Amino acid sequence: MAFTETALAKSSFGELLDAVAAETPAPGGGSAAAWAGALAAGLVEMAAKFTLARDEYTERWERMAEVRARAAELRGQLLSFAERELHAYDPVLVALRLAREDPAREARLREARSGAAQSPLEIARAAAAVTELAAEAAATGNANLAGDALTAALLADAACRAAAGLVRINLGGELAEEPRSREAADLAKRAARFGVQALEATHGREERQG
Repeated sequence: MAFTETALAKSSFGELLDAVAAETPAPGGGSAAAWAGALAAGLVEMAAKFTLARDEYTERWERMAEVRARAAELRGQLLSFAERELHAYDPVLVALRLAREDPAREARLREARSGAAQSPLEIARAAAAVTELAAEAAATGNANLAGDALTAALLADAACRAAAGLVRINLGGELAEEPRSREAADLAKRAARFGVQALEATHGREERQG
């Protein structure tokens, strides 16, 4: 049975994993990347809330309130993108089923692949933004939540790079120089930088506390 938005909303985490593991086209890599990014955003929210709850971080409260709000917004976006990904590849599958001798097949497939690249690009954009917020939380948020912020940064980094890879795959070799492919590559590099920053910040705080 196809996994639908309605089924997604009513599923437990275990059922969600079963759906990913099933021999069905969706949910697949795009949705998985979006869910990873959403988990990361949730961790950033948690780190920000614990920072806001401690008086010793009063100088960071205003900024952490902004981080919390932005992370919540990105979490919602990524969940929406995960649902959209359930059907984003359908036009490609339809085009692939056309007879190879069909004169419209190549154009249909090219158009479908181009359309399928948009959703993972949006996932990459959101995940890169989460990585940046997570790196900030790891560096300046509640020190007791630095590990959670680091986890968020690395999860979001992986989500961004995965989604960026899907953009390039969906565009195909002939469209590799398309602006969206270049943007996706830039987003992946940006997320990787923030992932490294989060690692360095966390290790630095550990050394100072030790």
